[in-house]
Amino acid sequence: MKRNRIIFTTLAGVLFIASTTTGTELAKPTWLTDCSVGIKESYDNNVFLSGVNNPPPTTAPAGSVVALKNCYSWITTVSPKVGINFSPIIGATNLPILSLAYAPDVAVYHDQTSESYTAHRVLASVKAKTDPATFSADNIFTYIDGNGMGPFYPGNLYSAFATTADRERRRQIQERANVSVQFDQEKWFVRPTASLLYYNLMTEQLNVPGYQNYCDRHDVNGGADFGYKTTPRLALTLGYRYGHQYQQQYSFSPYSSSSDYQRVLVGIEGNPWKWLSLKIQGGPDFRSYQGDSATHTTPVNDLHPVTYFCEALITATFAPDNTLTFKNKSWQWVSGSGKVPYFDSAYELSWHRKLMDKLTLDLGERILDWNFSSGNLPACKRDDLQYTTSAGLNYAINSHISVTLAGALNWGRNAESDVANPGARQFNQQLISLGTQWRF
Repeated sequence: MKRNRIIFTTLAGVLFIASTTTGTELAKPTWLTDCSVGIKESYDNNVFLSGVNNPPPTTAPAGSVVALKNCYSWITTVSPKVGINFSPIIGATNLPILSLAYAPDVAVYHDQTSESYTAHRVLASVKAKTDPATFSADNIFTYIDGNGMGPFYPGNLYSAFATTADRERRRQIQERANVSVQFDQEKWFVRPTASLLYYNLMTEQLNVPGYQNYCDRHDVNGGADFGYKTTPRLALTLGYRYGHQYQQQYSFSPYSSSSDYQRVLVGIEGNPWKWLSLKIQGGPDFRSYQGDSATHTTPVNDLHPVTYFCEALITATFAPDNTLTFKNKSWQWVSGSGKVPYFDSAYELSWHRKLMDKLTLDLGERILDWNFSSGNLPACKRDDLQYTTSAGLNYAINSHISVTLAGALNWGRNAESDVANPGARQFNQQLISLGTQWRF
């Protein structure tokens, strides 16, 4: 535990220096949007989100870590960030944002060294406006320099969420992009739009029971929204999307579930009152999966199902520092482990409250539901739930330095009946962290 005492002593020293140092603050250039560094020490009592305590006698592939219940670790995370907005530099009045930022995370798992990684993130954003058009584009590119081997679950027993937590620490490339152009008139607008979600997994793929393979996958779509303004601050929308989801097929497996889809979306967006902001879209999702062939099988019950898509963001601001936010996304997605697709639903409720001049409180609740009932493989019959309760206190020592104490409880539960070893699909996890952030 010596290293942990050193880390907490360092944090205490940072607080002491910050609280006793005074002087003239240096003005930050207008083009420097971010210049900060964060240091956080965390404790995770179930790194692999596993419910398996006594594994059957199996052998893991060389280089793969055995994922068992209650594998704990202290975690040190260093998170610098630097961001530049080039718009003030070039003096473009119709280009308020032309920004680029680099925000890596260096995470060291002291007790589970296989899980250490460095995530290199590059964030780009462009916003331009010329009457009557507004252009917006955002892109997040991430390269994770992590373990090149997947984890090994003895007996092939794991929760669905365990595979995601492990995957996010493995070697890979991710990209998320959104582009839109909105043409405004007095009572209506038209908004062409496109989006991309991309995963390129770089871990070894092995045909070994219990070894977790990860497949490449992506989702790309484009379309447009038509909006009718019921008031200057509120609009009803009707939209259409055409898209494609891709899932890699392993060399040793016939299964994959790539598909095309069309969505018809109705929604509402804007500010019905000054304190309430909302953006909601939802509607039917018409799916078309690829048919079977001599070398390929699509493991679904219906090649042309109709599901639904919903995305919502609602924010109620009762005071400048008293905000309640609700988020939801429900959609059909392909499995990250390369088998059956699933219906992914996420519901999040968060509350941000200023308790006193320098102290703020954040509370959160989240429910995840991964329902694999659209697949027809008996071994993949599952419906997994995860419940999360989180809380955090942030103290601003001054305008540059803050300290955060946070904790989260995660419960993974099996919602499917008549399955073998239901307890292996369930897990409990406790996370606690103490960190400081310096903004320059």
